[in-house]
Amino acid sequence: MADADRMDTPEQAEFRAYCRQWLSANHPGQPPVRIPLGALELSDPKAMAWLQAWQKSAYAAGLVGCDYSTAVGGGGHTNCQTIANQEMQSARTPFLPNIIGLGMAAPTLYIHAQEEVKRALLPGLLSGAEIWCQGFSEPGAGSDLANQQTFAEKRGDSWVINGHKVWTSLAHFADWMILLCRTDKTDKYNGLSYFVVPIQPAVGKGVTVRPLIKLTGETGFNEVIFDDLVIEDKYRLDAVGAGWKVAMTTLAHERGAGLLVTPAAGGMIQENSKSANTSSPAALINLAKSSSRNGKTAADDPLIRDEMVKIAIRQEAFRQNQRRTLVPALTDHPMRIPLQNKLIGTEFNQDLAAITYDIQGPASSLYLNDENAAGGGEWQLAYMNSFGVTIAAGANEVQRNILGERVLGLPKSK
Repeated sequence: MADADRMDTPEQAEFRAYCRQWLSANHPGQPPVRIPLGALELSDPKAMAWLQAWQKSAYAAGLVGCDYSTAVGGGGHTNCQTIANQEMQSARTPFLPNIIGLGMAAPTLYIHAQEEVKRALLPGLLSGAEIWCQGFSEPGAGSDLANQQTFAEKRGDSWVINGHKVWTSLAHFADWMILLCRTDKTDKYNGLSYFVVPIQPAVGKGVTVRPLIKLTGETGFNEVIFDDLVIEDKYRLDAVGAGWKVAMTTLAHERGAGLLVTPAAGGMIQENSKSANTSSPAALINLAKSSSRNGKTAADDPLIRDEMVKIAIRQEAFRQNQRRTLVPALTDHPMRIPLQNKLIGTEFNQDLAAITYDIQGPASSLYLNDENAAGGGEWQLAYMNSFGVTIAAGANEVQRNILGERVLGLPKSK
């Protein structure tokens, strides 16, 4: 953290010292249940409850929502969330479970919602007491976000919603959803409006949540069906027909280029299990040293060593690129590094996990709960899960188009 420390303002330096002291005294320790690789894979209610308790503790201490105003439950600081993130990652704390709420719903509410709604919903979101999900994808929309068919009809002072959302992460736990839907069938873009809607309170009363089983054998994704769900007009964000504009706020933050920094994902390793840390080249090296290969170890294979060095170089390049954001003179375009982080980070993690199949050889066919699986089978799980994040927030092919058009100024693809 030496580089970051040197860039701190006096306020930030004081806040960093506070974060370090608090985390040293209040780290939650090892969980009593298995914690998945990330929040979007959560399916065990016990794991969710343990992680919610951790988020509540971190929020109460001022490490979550640092840069939001105190009027809506935030810390009232300036540019301090990044510092809290750095210190939580350094302390290897668990990830915060309300990832969609913190990363997408909170900034969208903060920018577009009525003050009454902000004050009512943001404290529970930031503390993790209320879990959020995102209602964008639809079965027939493909990658065309504007092709929304879920329809909201105005009836008096309320809206009645009917439609079908899919790939809805955390909907099985969610209390609230950020929802993009159609309010005018004659105008593709200006016919969209944006709402926040209750989920768990409305299950069986206008909302149906159906889990989808993934390649991994686990759930996490869901489909959500609305059948005459009635909500108040105050839960509409911005003007009727401004849904596309509001959605761009959400997507900017989901892709890492928003104005408000998302709280950290953490970096805890479960030391009381055989689970692997699947995001570290150091863990990759340890796996190679412990994997047999023709009387030697995989680490002795020059081809494997070459691939591991490439991964280590890519991680270091990513880290050094991040340091550039601390030096304005080295930031050539304000959106470039934030937008490329999603692209580079998701493909890096996918490639890192893919190498482990070559390292493990036939043992790579072993999976979770097999006592002979290296790292508890977490490497195989990480690889299969990696495809979801290269698709989420717009597939990486879409992200490349965004970088080309908005950062490099290239003509739009045809």
